[in-house]
Amino acid sequence: MTHTPQAPPAAPGSDAGTTPPGPPAAPGWRMLGGYLVRHRSTATAVAAWSLLEALPALLSGLLVATALDRGFLAGRPAVGLGWLGLLGITMVIRAAVTRTLTLHLGRLVEPLRDELVTTVVAGSIDRAVRGAGGGAGAGVSRMTGQVESARSLVSALLRSARQFGISLAMAFIGLAALSAPVAAIAFPPVLLTLVLCVPRLRRLALRQRTELLAEERLAAAAGETFDGIRDVLACGARDRAAASVTARITEHQMATRATERTSAGNTLLVSVGCQLPMLALLLTAPRLLRSGALTVGELLGAASYLLSGIAPALRSLVAVLGSWGVELDTVLRRLAETATAIGPADRASGRTPASADLTADRLTYAYGPHAVPVISELSLDVTAGTHLVVVGPSGVGKSTLTLLIAGLAGPGSGRLCIGGVPVHEVDTRWLRREVVLIPQEAYVFTGTLRDNLRYLCPAATDGRLAAALAAVGATELAERLGGMDGPVGLNGPELSSGEKQLIALARAYASPASIVVLDEAGCHLDPTAEAKAEEAFVARGTTLVIVAHRISSALRARRILVMDGASTATGTHEELLRSSALYADLVGHWLSGGSAPDTGATESLTVGSRHGREIQGLSSGSCWARGVQTKGPS
Repeated sequence: MTHTPQAPPAAPGSDAGTTPPGPPAAPGWRMLGGYLVRHRSTATAVAAWSLLEALPALLSGLLVATALDRGFLAGRPAVGLGWLGLLGITMVIRAAVTRTLTLHLGRLVEPLRDELVTTVVAGSIDRAVRGAGGGAGAGVSRMTGQVESARSLVSALLRSARQFGISLAMAFIGLAALSAPVAAIAFPPVLLTLVLCVPRLRRLALRQRTELLAEERLAAAAGETFDGIRDVLACGARDRAAASVTARITEHQMATRATERTSAGNTLLVSVGCQLPMLALLLTAPRLLRSGALTVGELLGAASYLLSGIAPALRSLVAVLGSWGVELDTVLRRLAETATAIGPADRASGRTPASADLTADRLTYAYGPHAVPVISELSLDVTAGTHLVVVGPSGVGKSTLTLLIAGLAGPGSGRLCIGGVPVHEVDTRWLRREVVLIPQEAYVFTGTLRDNLRYLCPAATDGRLAAALAAVGATELAERLGGMDGPVGLNGPELSSGEKQLIALARAYASPASIVVLDEAGCHLDPTAEAKAEEAFVARGTTLVIVAHRISSALRARRILVMDGASTATGTHEELLRSSALYADLVGHWLSGGSAPDTGATESLTVGSRHGREIQGLSSGSCWARGVQTKGPS
């Protein structure tokens, strides 16, 4: 196996770490647009009521100007009060309209959560089934939380941005109806402010997206560290783990500060932009008044539009778009990434591998477009019939590798081939028949023992099933269950985790699979039972890949793959003791019960059970390092 080192991650705060381009936002907004189209009758009602709600913004300046010019300045105070009373009536109408509008907004927003959750969960499951990367459950919990954020943000934007946007438009229409010269003076500064803010809002969206991704990476790093804390302590990797989490904290802090700086710049720009129209009006008012282009009432009405209509609406609109709008843009991007359908699930016309050889060439995989790869640049050759054991600390990609081999996830880059055919091009029916993956938590179906054992080979005879039970050491269990017709599952006796694993192992042995992948599939068995099952698959001539939790599994293997994030190593037990410090540490910690490894002592170890020389102590219930993964017999 050859290996190319992983490129170092971008330093916190660097361009690579702060402004990832990300996918276009359009798919997320198209999801939202499609939702609004499906609910267009309610959306139309919201738009109509919104126009009525904006009556005060449209009429306020006109009514103030009329009240002054035709009422108070003309010596007719009653008339002036009447026009101001009309303005008060529009305020009352607005309050009544807002109450009705709130009901329509609720009818428009509330179903959004259900539709987005359905889309995101279906998309996640679809991606997992079709081998597109990222298991169905890997991000669904986080994504459904983001769905709730999307619903809340859409609700807030419809309440606020809708109101401010329509009020701004109505105020300009009213100003233009009142005085075209003043409108011509006020419009350019407002337009310039909006033009300058749009690219800054885009930059703010990128900053906030970076902050969200940094937060997700921090959560992932902290979660992996705490989940594997016993591995960290056993391997003496506390400083390394702390440095990894600290780097993610620093990255998140810098991303947050970048977002705040951009947001503060937008606020300053809008504040200046809101004052320019009023400043322009004050500078030109004397000339307009002298020329008769503007009356005193129109001047005060224009000031009313600018001070109580345009300026606050513009300030609030940009603020809302710069916070809730940008956040919604970020969330919609993430939801679109998860909800995207991939294509046909079945590849019935795919290629059929000529052998059970496994080949990885610079294989890289990450749980998300911008996540740190859990497998990086892995190259590996496993010839048909080889017994390979994969070892390493928690969270370094061992289980992910098994998903890739089984075709349940697709490589992010590089190639993973079976018999020279990339896994994503292999005929799906062949893949499901020839590759069997047994996870740590074995599943037992409700039915008879025969039903469970035949699941991967429906035509198997009872003789073949009995041979499979005997091979993995499950004959006694079958007799206790009442033979092949004995009930299993909800209708049968309660089974321990180890007994479920025995049934799953027998099911895989009875299948026609030429590649069997065991992801700690014997962790609940005692070491002797686990050894019997593993040796049965080796004797069967199967290409066997085992994610091991005991040193004894590695000692039985022809080859061992040591995974440690960015670095990997492969070889025999003796070779790895000399070439892999991590492997020597794991073995040394096991032998010493967690104390410092004795490399000299471990180099004298030889492969035991496969050659009839079981190493003393390896058949105990101990795991890689005492206190690391303490799975004993069931």
